[in-house]
Amino acid sequence: MTDGDSRNEAKKFVAQKIQSERWAWYIASASASSTSDNRFLAYLAILGPGIIAANAGNDASGIATYSTVGAAYGYTLMWVFLPMMISLIIVQEMCVRMGVVTGKGLADLIREHFGVRWTALVMFALLIANTGVIISEFVGIAQASELFGIPRYFTVPLTAFLIWWLVVKGTQKRVEQVFLAMSLVFFCYVISAFLAKPDWGLVATEIATPSFQFDRGYLFTIMALIGTTITPFMQVFVQSSVVEKGMDKDDYPLARADVVVGTIFACLIAAFIVISTAATLNKIGITEIDSAATAAEALVPVAGDYAKYLFALGLFGAAMLAMGVLPLATAYSLSEALGFEKGLSHSFREAPIFVGIFTTLIVVGVLVAMIPNIPQIKLLLVTQSINGILLPFLLVAIVLLASNAEIMGEYKNSLLYNCVAWLITIIVSILSLMLIGNTIIGMF
Repeated sequence: MTDGDSRNEAKKFVAQKIQSERWAWYIASASASSTSDNRFLAYLAILGPGIIAANAGNDASGIATYSTVGAAYGYTLMWVFLPMMISLIIVQEMCVRMGVVTGKGLADLIREHFGVRWTALVMFALLIANTGVIISEFVGIAQASELFGIPRYFTVPLTAFLIWWLVVKGTQKRVEQVFLAMSLVFFCYVISAFLAKPDWGLVATEIATPSFQFDRGYLFTIMALIGTTITPFMQVFVQSSVVEKGMDKDDYPLARADVVVGTIFACLIAAFIVISTAATLNKIGITEIDSAATAAEALVPVAGDYAKYLFALGLFGAAMLAMGVLPLATAYSLSEALGFEKGLSHSFREAPIFVGIFTTLIVVGVLVAMIPNIPQIKLLLVTQSINGILLPFLLVAIVLLASNAEIMGEYKNSLLYNCVAWLITIIVSILSLMLIGNTIIGMF
């Protein structure tokens, strides 16, 4: 390294240190204040990881799933969102708590406490599953742009480059701000739901009075809903983001609030997507759709062009957010598992593996998404199955780590919290295994 390079590196380190100390001082000062305004400002300073992770779960494949649920079953599955929301809050809260207490990512903790072989197996499954979902996000970008009459050969490479440039050249704070801004596009689905003019009384009734059917399609749909909402990459991303942001135990209450607010918002948006298609497609007898783009087209006769374009805009924004978060989550987990430097504040020279993984996943997603008539549903079925296999193992690891007194100290799970966490893990694991079985049977 030359003297010039050394001086540049030193300047960069000092600048990052000053920014970090200012950030920490601002949070501490606002948190210490007794005024509600300053407490709110402190929350805004912490805001990010929980909201981004939860909203990234409402990606192109998630929107397709929620659209299908509304079209096929109307409002009858609205009751699922409340227990699903509570489950996601508990799982993400454990990850955030581990992040602020240990200062380590989830893959780091798994490697340290479960060994290299276990970590390698989990990371390999995560890589394969996330790659498939990343491809589906680029396909979602292509479908959304074509609804506006813009060819995929222009939109997909352009959006990929913009996301790559943002992550590789931007700072952690800038990336987080842009991802949060992207989350605003989900309000399109709220407007779309109101344009559909649903029976709000019936919606409230279905939420308050759970109904259950013992047919294969109904059970499969519940499993798909849970599998779409509670995904492995979300847990990896939220914990790594908390660590990179430099949060510690003092920030835990605000970090927990971020998770709760983010999860509630994401689940409400998912519910509005179901309401949109239930009030339109299901009402006129369209019960089968093969993508979110198909759902957007089908809204036109009932809710008009505005609903279609709002739905398409929501799909575009959701896919764009996820195509940034998913490669990042994968790069975080693999770099942590292998012990390499990682983080948004590092250049390619400082973290070549981290940046290389992120870049490779973006390139693969673009190349595959450019293929016309790619079988998106089959691709999602395969990746959903891999996620279904991975999720139970990951949930078990999360609960074991979060309840370990040697790791968490006084912040470990309480007995009651542990009972609830294990119950969620068992139920989600059973449903995931059933989903895998149904998926495999459906392929033959």
